[in-house]
Amino acid sequence: MKPLTRSTLEGICSQMASHDWSQAELDELVDPRLGIITGFQDLLDELETLRKIDLGTTAPALGVQKR
Repeated sequence: MKPLTRSTLEGICSQMASHDWSQAELDELVDPRLGIITGFQDLLDELETLRKIDLGTTAPALGVQKR
């Protein structure tokens, strides 16, 4: 996966229905400076790690039952 860039986010915003994002908001997602939220790239990296887990080796949840 390529690192997140502002141009990627701008492309997503222009292609998909979205509210208007300021440059400061996009910059904060790409390179967080406020420290209030996890950087968007960090979130994407964590999701990529989870995506690579082979769930075929994970036992089913014992407490979950079909209705």
